[in-house]
Amino acid sequence: MPALVDSHCHLNFLDFAPELDAVVERARSAGLVRMVTISTRVHEFDKIRAIADAYDDVYCSVGTHPHNADEELDVMTSDLVAHAAHPKVVAIGEAGLDYFYDNAPVEAQKIGLIRHIDAARETGLPLVIHARAADDDMMQILRDETAKNGAFPFVLHCFSSGKALAECGVELGGYVSFSGILTFKNSQEIRDIAKDIPLDRMLVETDAPYLAPPPHRGQRNEPAFVVNTAKVLAETLDVPFEAIAQQTTSNFYNLFSKVPRHDG
Repeated sequence: MPALVDSHCHLNFLDFAPELDAVVERARSAGLVRMVTISTRVHEFDKIRAIADAYDDVYCSVGTHPHNADEELDVMTSDLVAHAAHPKVVAIGEAGLDYFYDNAPVEAQKIGLIRHIDAARETGLPLVIHARAADDDMMQILRDETAKNGAFPFVLHCFSSGKALAECGVELGGYVSFSGILTFKNSQEIRDIAKDIPLDRMLVETDAPYLAPPPHRGQRNEPAFVVNTAKVLAETLDVPFEAIAQQTTSNFYNLFSKVPRHDG
């Protein structure tokens, strides 16, 4: 069975609480060798870290989701860097810009994003970027920050934006990660964008418990279902599933360089 990685899930969400052990075991049975459970609130980081500590193959990030940006303006770059010293913390974020929902003021989102970029640059850990309906501002910030202060590692997670943002991300050395959105019937534009992403710059993820791919559409998503997204990505690119599994797993280790590689 080809080894796969779920580079982005939320195992701390209440959806998984009743059966977290079973969820992790199903992922392992599906061929997953690594999972990264992603932080959305630094103020709740202890819960995320505890999950990562409980499973050898689960790692975590530290950061503030743009929806919660105004609630955590007290979180400074130094706080993110301090948390990132923990052995199981392998990424910064998720942080970014979300103009689709009006959950936090734009200025608070931008302040948070810049702090997270600084933390990614200082630690060398990848920044997990959330971008929705904010392509122009995201591109400007990525370009300006890179020009002003230097490159930093990042991934455009759960990609659902336009082609220009994908191209900008790749141009600046970033990665593009595809979720169950890639598999939806009305997502031909995303599949077309995927065809133009270099093979060595793409990842797969679930964003579980959200966005379950067929045949699980409408159900709670979980890491094991990343297999379904990887299969659709392979079909989209007209390459064998095994090749996509191998490539995206290799890409994951290249970006999430703090994660130890699995045996085999």
